[in-house]
Amino acid sequence: MRRTIKGLLWIHSGWILFLLVCGTGISRVSAESVFTAETGRISGFDPAKAMDLASLQALSKIYEGLLQYSYLDRPYHVEPCLAEGLPKVSTDGKVYTFQIRRGIFFQDDPCFTKTGGKGRELCADDFIYGIKRVADLKVGSTGYWAFRDRIVGLDEFRDRSATGVTDYEARVAGLESSGRYTLKICLKRPFPALLWILTMNYAYAVPREAVAYYGNDFVSHPVGTGPYSLKSHVHNYRLEFVRNPKWRETGRTERYPDRGGVEDQAEGLLSDAGKPLPLIDRIVHYVVTDPSTRWLMFLAGKLDVTTLTRDNWDAVVTPERTLCQSMADQGIVMEAIPSLDTAYIGFNMEDPVLGKNRLLRQAMMAAFDRDRWVRFQNGRVTPAVGPIPPAMAVADQSQSMFPFNLSRARALLKEAGYPRGKDPQTGRRLELTLELGAGDSETREMAEVLASFMDQIGIVLLPSFNNWPAFLKKIEQRRAQLFFLTWMADYPDPENFLQLFYGPNGTPGANRCNYRNEAFDRLYEKAGTLPEGSEKRSVYAGMEQIVREDCPWLFLHHSMTVVLRQSWLGNYKPHDFPMGMNKYYRIEGPKD
Repeated sequence: MRRTIKGLLWIHSGWILFLLVCGTGISRVSAESVFTAETGRISGFDPAKAMDLASLQALSKIYEGLLQYSYLDRPYHVEPCLAEGLPKVSTDGKVYTFQIRRGIFFQDDPCFTKTGGKGRELCADDFIYGIKRVADLKVGSTGYWAFRDRIVGLDEFRDRSATGVTDYEARVAGLESSGRYTLKICLKRPFPALLWILTMNYAYAVPREAVAYYGNDFVSHPVGTGPYSLKSHVHNYRLEFVRNPKWRETGRTERYPDRGGVEDQAEGLLSDAGKPLPLIDRIVHYVVTDPSTRWLMFLAGKLDVTTLTRDNWDAVVTPERTLCQSMADQGIVMEAIPSLDTAYIGFNMEDPVLGKNRLLRQAMMAAFDRDRWVRFQNGRVTPAVGPIPPAMAVADQSQSMFPFNLSRARALLKEAGYPRGKDPQTGRRLELTLELGAGDSETREMAEVLASFMDQIGIVLLPSFNNWPAFLKKIEQRRAQLFFLTWMADYPDPENFLQLFYGPNGTPGANRCNYRNEAFDRLYEKAGTLPEGSEKRSVYAGMEQIVREDCPWLFLHHSMTVVLRQSWLGNYKPHDFPMGMNKYYRIEGPKD
């Protein structure tokens, strides 16, 4: 199928941009296989600091961890990556011992001065160093929640890092290497979810030489063991990754999986079983924030895969929720799966207006018109009644504690001290600012709908449109009064959503609303010690009940991810944890 165009014209941010495909650097006639996709603005390539999906997807092509998710198997489970196998776990569930694979090398880079720029072999200390960086207060990692109060001695290391020069040679009893290839992680108490945590970027192997060599610029100079290396990054425009030649030079033997379900076999997902990875030579990601631009690029064949947005839904999907015939005739394939995510509006609990006024937050929850919101989203979402997605539910999700009810919302608002939405001290309507991480047409329409909900009870909701880095900075600095975000599961356990409300995880950690509730925190700490089973689920349910009543979030929806892909993209299987999965994709034949 041809995918050449002479040019693409669109209007974006007040400028007319003209993109010539022949100038993108992607060969349309060579046998080189190139995967092209969209992405968002990234915050950098530092595994300790990445928190947005675009950054995670970028750095996961370059860095790796001890474990990874199986690509084809469902339900999800972990498998070895840089570890030789799954860990040996002590009988008390507190000591995990890993054997590190031998002969794994970091990519060549000038930071390895002792070897003349040749990448050195991976060792157990690279994982210890990576975790210590996450713990170091001066690094400002977003991910310490993953290790807080879990690894013996790590909290104390973190406390010491607050002043002076952090001593990375200082012993942490819970992180030990025995020889070059043995890593031991000792926990304060059993924590079965540790295996999920060790698939995440916060546990990736990081060479200390790179951090020392690049200093503050390390965020722009990733040095990993992964299948790809970064060739170029044009800020807010384009990222290009190429095969890491170190894989071939050192004889790495990763291969496409030879197992899968019956459906995988029927869909041709096993035809490359046993072939060496990665299957694609080059990956190009374009930073495209405008939905209409993204859609035109996909139709022109410039993107191999894209997510279907609200604006294009009716033109592409039939009333029976199938792909329209004209698109199917072009060889385009539609994939749809419920996402393990929750979209929400976060209330900054340190805000003087919102933080101490639970009745006000409850009133706003009761003013949220779920049915109208679902219609606005083309029926692509499920209304949220709490933070945990339906597929991971631990409690009844049939009814919100504050269903849409304007009479109740107005009564709660009056009780909160704002009758008809007015502040008695000023006589003016209450104004609240909603921070948003984009300014495209779909985001603006969404803001208008949300503002109309609040207008019905007298509250003025003022949208503030930001670029993504500025948006994240406002949240991290606790300057956002309200903010719209979606949390995508890091791993398939309700704990991953509940930790978003644990007090010590406040920003720059994952608890971005800076919520604190002592009863919740006690239950959270108790749940971490319990084995999987009914008691743990009961504790989870109690935690969710507290959050649903306190309303630190305005719970919006859980998404249905709808992906369109071109016919030439093979081995594509939707995955809730897609980091590092590009190595399995295949481009079927050269693109002309």
